[in-house]
Amino acid sequence: MKETCRYKQTRRGAGIGSIIGAALVLYSSSAHAAPDGETQFILNSFSFILWGALVMWMCAGFTMLEAGSVRTKNASVICLKNIGLYAIAGLAYFTLGYNLMYVDVGGFIGSFTLFYNSSAAEIALLSGDEAALASVLESDYSTMSDWFFQMVFVATTASIVSGTLAERVKLWTFFVFTIILTAFIYPVVGAWTWGGGWLSEMGFQDFAGSTIVHSTGGWAALAGAIVVGARARKFRKDGTVKNTPPSNIPAVTLGVFILWLGWFGFNGGSQLAMSSALDVVAMSVVLANTNLAAAAGVMVAMSVSRPILGRVDLLACLNGAIAGLVAITAGPDIVSHQLAIVIGGIGGLISTAGVKLMERLKIDDVVGAVPAHLFAGIWGTIAVCFAAGGQLSVQLIGILSIGAFVFTISLIIWKLLDLTLKARVSPMVEELGQDVAELGIEAYPEFMIMPDSEDVEDLKS
Repeated sequence: MKETCRYKQTRRGAGIGSIIGAALVLYSSSAHAAPDGETQFILNSFSFILWGALVMWMCAGFTMLEAGSVRTKNASVICLKNIGLYAIAGLAYFTLGYNLMYVDVGGFIGSFTLFYNSSAAEIALLSGDEAALASVLESDYSTMSDWFFQMVFVATTASIVSGTLAERVKLWTFFVFTIILTAFIYPVVGAWTWGGGWLSEMGFQDFAGSTIVHSTGGWAALAGAIVVGARARKFRKDGTVKNTPPSNIPAVTLGVFILWLGWFGFNGGSQLAMSSALDVVAMSVVLANTNLAAAAGVMVAMSVSRPILGRVDLLACLNGAIAGLVAITAGPDIVSHQLAIVIGGIGGLISTAGVKLMERLKIDDVVGAVPAHLFAGIWGTIAVCFAAGGQLSVQLIGILSIGAFVFTISLIIWKLLDLTLKARVSPMVEELGQDVAELGIEAYPEFMIMPDSEDVEDLKS
């Protein structure tokens, strides 16, 4: 396990560039003493815990974004789905997922052993055996701090699926899919890449998960959207699209800001160490590039939303921020900050155009998660080729193989779930809203939900 984790750290930081490489040479040859083993252990473990907690907070961002994006009659179910998926992700990744992703990984998959625990040396140390300290410090960080940091990434993948299928997917069907996604699908993709599997051996680069996390969630969401179908009357008989405005725009905006904040942990923590000057310099570069890319995504989306969508679209701007963040996630360790702006800006353009493409394909994505996470994730993974030394052929093989695997498996699972548990709520539940029909609670009980005039006319016809 220790060697696997160290390998993962090397691969995630592979694109740091010549300037950081020169800094390493200077640092290693300087007269300044490196931190002792225990200090390194503490700093690295603390980094995992701190950044992991910040990534966990992204679940709150997804909850606010999704709850504000749906109509008020479905907001409570969104809240339950998001806290449920986080709980499921934690349990599934602890029970099986982490072992499949990192323990004894061959070319394609790791160990099918159940549960993951602190090392024997750590348990002995906790029991009062001070002699075990030396064995504990042989690793650069505590065992469960690493597990915790990896686990919160899994929950992010599941949140992408939740937003796309909002307002019409059955609660327990979604939870069953989340179990499979977090215990098996995502860990297999992780084993191929960060776990040292066949894509990693080829030289595939994805620093913090543009493809491994975000495209995986996007492919799973796209498969679900195809099986579950669009919301009732989302696409009119004449082929036009019915506008379904968010119920709470301030909540959506707050959600995006929370995600932006959490992304500093997502990308910055993926340096996977904080025990040297080199680590801190690299982490600072990552944080600066993450922020620049998101800002560029906002401004480009704002600029192109009128010619593409016919209006200056607030939601497109908010998704532009997310797309910029997703796009830079594959290579935020580049030393050219100007390139980070270009990568994030193109991500914002792709996300905005992607919304229009999804509408033309009659695929209903409530929060625009597929354009922001899948489309921008593909772009960000390709951008590594000119920004961080990636090989185009290898990056394309990674994108296509992960896409084919995740989409095919997800499509099969969604179809099986639809045949057994049913993937979609009944027309009556969809009309009443899942809050009242499934939970017996309203998110905004003081408001009277009035039927949309177009809905009334459609029901009459």
